[in-house]
Amino acid sequence: MKSRLGLILSFALITFSLATNRGNAAESVNLRKVRMAFTSLSAVMMPPWLARETGIFAKHGLDVEVIATPTGVEGMNALIAGEVQFLQISGGTSASAALGGADVIVVGTTLDALVQQLIARPEIEKSEQLKGKSVGITRFGTSIDVGARLALKHFGLVPEKEVAIVQVGGMESMVTALQTNRIQAGILSYPAITQAKKLGHHMLLDVASLGIPYAFTGMTTRGRVIKEDPDLVRRYMMAQTEAIARAKRDKNLALKVMGKYLRTANPNALGESYDIDVQKYMLRVPLTTVEAMKSVLDDLAGRISKAKDADPKRFYDDSFVRQMQSNGFIDALYR
Repeated sequence: MKSRLGLILSFALITFSLATNRGNAAESVNLRKVRMAFTSLSAVMMPPWLARETGIFAKHGLDVEVIATPTGVEGMNALIAGEVQFLQISGGTSASAALGGADVIVVGTTLDALVQQLIARPEIEKSEQLKGKSVGITRFGTSIDVGARLALKHFGLVPEKEVAIVQVGGMESMVTALQTNRIQAGILSYPAITQAKKLGHHMLLDVASLGIPYAFTGMTTRGRVIKEDPDLVRRYMMAQTEAIARAKRDKNLALKVMGKYLRTANPNALGESYDIDVQKYMLRVPLTTVEAMKSVLDDLAGRISKAKDADPKRFYDDSFVRQMQSNGFIDALYR
């Protein structure tokens, strides 16, 4: 198992990793070396990118290797195997793994709404036209999968019976799948939403408008790391929280970092991604709530019986964020 996951991570490093400028601070022998993975090419994954590029991780004593995995499934496998210490990932994928017995726990939530859209090909003008058609997701068990099922149920359509749900791989593959008619609609995040609309596809539903609190994206680690090295978790969370503040206060910097990691120079795509994901929905205080985790479990209950009566508080540790609140760290970032 360990060997297989090592190969997955090696492939991810070769195919998806982006070279970053370590800088003099990151070369210091005093910095703690850490590996983290982000699980989608989406602007919601921005905080660790910016923390790496601006030296914020180094400021907090960390030399963090930022790795990309195609989806949350591969990322979670890497975390469970100990290949990485932290993940930027959906609370749903984290809770699902924990229900399956994995020693993983959410330590922060950066977005508590499903910031996604159901985007359809031009000929699909109304939701009822999706009957007998295919809706694309990245992988089963991801937040994109959750968004697809919620969207279809909102329109009174039965997932996998009236509408097929098709895995297409990473978010970067979704627009291509729409263009080639492999799928007739798909759940997209930014900047893929902007790219798809430019090509003539259109929105059937803004999933966030449903107003469902949901631990959409955040930070997850292993329970063992929290128990054995809480100071590492504390510093890591401080760095990510500082990166969020920096991004909200410096749009030009955030756009530059996002463009590098998202591999695009399209100003419209980057600008819309920033305005929606960073300014509108990204939380200044990345606190996981009972309500956001309960929605995660309510969704999982249809597929995992253990989720039905599970206590939401079992799946997250909010002590690190609450400490930053109580000691004034977060407030100071916005003065």
